Amino acid sequence: MLLLQIMETRTPKFKAFVSEPMGNKNVTAVDGVDEELGLKLATKGFDKAYVLLGQFLLLKKDYAVFQRWLKGAYGASPSQAQRCAACLTEWCYAFL
Repeated sequence: MLLLQIMETRTPKFKAFVSEPMGNKNVTAVDGVDEELGLKLATKGFDKAYVLLGQFLLLKKDYAVFQRWLKGAYGASPSQAQRCAACLTEWCYAFL
């Protein structure tokens, strides 16, 4: 089921993010994180994609827990949370 969800979310932004190391990219480079959500995240210290990845890793790469955290703490929509979790999950598969 998770793999199917990831496959359905391959937007150009998603493909670009998972195709290379994240380096020092802004958090808005992660699929699902628009400017508004990115600003909310950045004001709490999640200004870079690698910082958001760190939170994902702290939550043990748990797709559902990460989505709940993003929705509860930052008001992400269900779609944003799903796309963000899928993007980070696939990036981890490719690079970790």
